[in-house]
Parts: sequence; structure tokens; C-alpha cells
Amino acid sequence: MTVRATAAALCALACTALSNPVNAANFEFWYGNTGKIEEAIQANCASFNAAQSEHKVTCVGQGGYEVAMQKAIAAYRSKTHPVLIQFFDAGTLDLLLSNAVVPVSEVLPDVNWNSYIGGARSYYETSKGALWSQPYNASTLIFYGNREALASVGVSELPTTWEGVIEVATKLRDAGHACPYATDGHPWRVLEQFAARHGAPVATKGNGFGGLDAEYAFNAGLPAKHMENLAGWRKDGLVRLAADTRAGKFADAFNAGECAMIENSTGGYSSHLAALGDKLMVGLAPMYEGVERRNTLVGGASIYVMKGHGEDQIKAARAFLDFLRDPAPQLEFVKATGYVPVTQAALDLIKTTDRALDPAFAVAELGVGSMDVAGNEYSRGIRLGFFVQFRDIFMEETQKAFNGEKPMQAALDSAKTRGDELLRRFQATYAGVTLP
Repeated sequence: MTVRATAAALCALACTALSNPVNAANFEFWYGNTGKIEEAIQANCASFNAAQSEHKVTCVGQGGYEVAMQKAIAAYRSKTHPVLIQFFDAGTLDLLLSNAVVPVSEVLPDVNWNSYIGGARSYYETSKGALWSQPYNASTLIFYGNREALASVGVSELPTTWEGVIEVATKLRDAGHACPYATDGHPWRVLEQFAARHGAPVATKGNGFGGLDAEYAFNAGLPAKHMENLAGWRKDGLVRLAADTRAGKFADAFNAGECAMIENSTGGYSSHLAALGDKLMVGLAPMYEGVERRNTLVGGASIYVMKGHGEDQIKAARAFLDFLRDPAPQLEFVKATGYVPVTQAALDLIKTTDRALDPAFAVAELGVGSMDVAGNEYSRGIRLGFFVQFRDIFMEETQKAFNGEKPMQAALDSAKTRGDELLRRFQATYAGVTLP
């Protein structure tokens, strides 16, 4: 749907135009996405401007989440910053301690923030439950399979456990399938989402929510066992890394029919559906047998309110955030991008209308359900400093293990040591600061 068509469709459903132009405000919203997601963001912005006349938002792409934050902080120091900024999950603590943003629950104190999906909300909350930012483009981890490939070995349903995944993968390998299961080994998939839904720690202190003195803990227990298993399964020809595939990317290899099963973001659903059609199968990310399922984490990004703006611009920002929270703009965004709804009201609108029959919304309930499972202190989210840099370290070390350069346990121990060094640097930078 074009920006103009989307704006027209949503105008009738949006808030009624306000009649007093005296306090009208133009304001900016900076975001980090490109491609079809950027198009959907611009459609939301055009719809808001078309739905009312009191305020006008200018939505400015920055080419990436990290670039957007760096520019916004620099602009904050020079007092040329936007009112709203979109930022991704991994940099949450870095942004919270920048002193450049104010909790959205303070800006909008009358909103029932409990209307947001639990897993989408908890990642961005303070330790006391106040919400720092408004969830926007939300995704989570689910399981994908190729119906045709699985049927070739007599399997009609996606496995729900890792034991089941390997049983199916063994059948596929023995039948000559070169890529039963594929992954890129990214920590968002193999560590963060894995640990969250298994209720296991990535780090102490509730993954950092309890204080800046947290230490990494993923090199023991179930997360370490899983990484050891992945390395072993790769040696056995049951798991392929992205570099092992002809496509060179695990999602592309799945779309091409080269690989039979993957874990991937709900945000990948639209591309998988376009490639595989009715051969595509979806389900919850697998668990190890005997472990209680907890919620998966929200991926994607949320919207923060930056400090230092007058009441007229804050009023305009409130109106825009209210608009984005409405179910209709949410679902237009979901349909255009493959992200999932972030409020129960938006999900209910899918379930009670003909949208439920639209393949574009097929993973909405699945993804929301995965994030809305009862959690524990380790499935709340990640609140660790320099976490973006840590992800690079984790990838570097575990790739050495996958390549046979060192045992996986040694790689995990090294990643923990290097990660803890980052945490201590971050702690020193914010010495004396109490986490909100």
C-alpha cells in the first residue's frame, strides 16, 4: 500500500482533528530503519499528518539504529535534537544512562501501559515498572520449517523440542538432505532468546536489572550446554552455519529450499512466506525437554522522548504516540513489515475481523503468545552496558569454536571474560549511578 493510500485508509480511524491551531507544533521523529520498514514508518507519519491538523511530524531516517542514537546524543548536546527517537533493544541501558531521555510513562501518565504485551513492555521498564519507551516495531523468535522437506522423511508437524529437532534433522541427514537445520549463530537467537525462554541467566543480577555490578553467566548451565550441542550437531551434519550454505545466509538458504528448518525473527515471516508459500510451517521456538517455557524477548525497537523540549512539542509528541498506539495504524504497520502487534487491542482486532484469514497476519498471534508467557527474572530483558559490543565478542569467540580453533567451553569462557571487562568499564563510567 502506498503512503498516500495508507494515509487515506487510516484517516477515518484516527483521532479527530483538533480545532485550535494556536499551539500547533512541528516536530521530528528520528528512526534507524531502511527498506520496507522505513516505507511503513513513513506511512505511519503521513497517516498521522493526514488525520489531524494541529501537529505535523517530520520523520527522518538515519540509516541505522546506532547511527541514529549517536546523532541524537550529539544533537542533544548542541540542543538541536529531535523530540522522539527510535532505538533498538540491545542499546537500552546505554540510552537510559545518557540523561537525554525521559520515561514515556511520565510524558503520558494516563495511559494504561499494561495494555502492552508483557514481553514487549518489560524489556523497556525501570526496575520499579515504569516504562521508559513506547514499544513500536516489535519482533520475537519463532521456528520455521519447510513442509515439503519434512514430509519427505515422514514428518507432518514441526518439532517443539530440541530433542525433536535433532530427531527430525537426523532423518533428513540420513535421507541425503545437506542442511537439516541452519543458524547464523547470532547471540540474539542462540543466547538471548534461548536463555529467556528457558528461564536461564545471560548475566547475574537479573541480566543487569539489579545493578551495574552484574557479571556474565552464560558460560555455565543450559546456555553453555546448548552452544556445545550446536557445535557437536554441526560436526554430525545436523546443523549448518550460514557460511556452510550455498546461499551464504541462513535465511536465504531456507528461502531457497536448501535448509529445512531455522529459528528466525517474526520479522522474517513475510520473506519466508513469499519464497515458500504453502510449504512454510511456523511454530514456537523449541525447548529442551523438562524445562518450563518462559516468555521470549521483544526484538526490534521502541520510541523514546528526548529531554529539553517545550510543552507545545511534547504535546505534539503525545498525540503522535497516541496515534501509533491505536490498533489500526499498528496493524497497517504489521501487515507492511511482518512485525507483530504490541498491544492486546491490536491483536484482538486481528482475531475478530477478516484479518485473521490474511496470511500477512499469520504469525501475529504466535509471536504475541510467545512474548506473553509468564516469565522470571531472566526473561524480563537485557539491561547490560556496551551490549552491542558484547554481541560482537560473542560472535567472534563462538565462531572460533565452530571453526575448530578452540573448544566451545573455552570460547564461552573467553567471551565471558571479555564481556565482563566491558561491564566493568561501563560501571566505572557511571560510578555512583543507581539504575532507574
